[in-house]
Amino acid sequence: MKKLSARRRHPLAAVVVLLLALAATGGLYAAFAPADKAQADETAQSLAIEEGKKLYTVGCASCHGTGGQGTSDGPSLIGVGSAAVDFQVGTGRMPAQQPGAQVPKKKNIYSQAEIDQLAAYISSLGPGPVTPTEKQYNPEGADIARGGDLFRTNCAQCHNFTGEGGALTHGKYAPNLEGVSPKHIYEAMQTGPQNMPSFPDTTMPEQEKRDIIAYIQTVNSGEAETPGGLSLGGLGPVSEGLFAWVFGLGALIATAIWVAAHTAKAKKS
Repeated sequence: MKKLSARRRHPLAAVVVLLLALAATGGLYAAFAPADKAQADETAQSLAIEEGKKLYTVGCASCHGTGGQGTSDGPSLIGVGSAAVDFQVGTGRMPAQQPGAQVPKKKNIYSQAEIDQLAAYISSLGPGPVTPTEKQYNPEGADIARGGDLFRTNCAQCHNFTGEGGALTHGKYAPNLEGVSPKHIYEAMQTGPQNMPSFPDTTMPEQEKRDIIAYIQTVNSGEAETPGGLSLGGLGPVSEGLFAWVFGLGALIATAIWVAAHTAKAKKS
């Protein structure tokens, strides 16, 4: 009994008891807390899907079908993912005002919370590209020069080499990228809206998308230099050639006429 009493009074006994208590507390938290959090997240997701379905029924089902299967007036939304919803609704392109060759950007009529609910519902219909996080589309620290190379290789054919946009066939067009948010540019590359091809991460990694976003922001900031002379709206060789023909050639013709007129006067005199 004296030995047992001595062990109980050992200086490290309190430390051992404290460690056992902490271990027990941590074990109980690990056993119960994650389950509660997962359950809360699942409940919140279910509520978002439910609210999103209500919004979809009112604003989208007439064209895309009651279950997102699509109709003659709108394509199927099964598998488009939350990124497509965030882009199309966030830029005001959806709901569309009227059918046409291309749906234009317009004022957004939904709040971001409602867009997230719509995205949750559409995502529940089938997996697709997920709405990017700020870390994914934030261009801070990106390589602008590399972004310019990537943009000219993959995007300039339609959007022009400074993102000014341009005409396509049958009334379609590539929109001007000035003022478009980094998030929506990233989502457009992810999902390929309307006439645009898609560039998933398997084709164009996340870092390359950020480089392109950084380039677009730089050329549209008004701070980019134009060492070749006047930018002429950044519309490329067509506008430059037109400028040369109209003003350059026009100035040469006017000069030739002036010289000829004065030469004729000199001969008469």
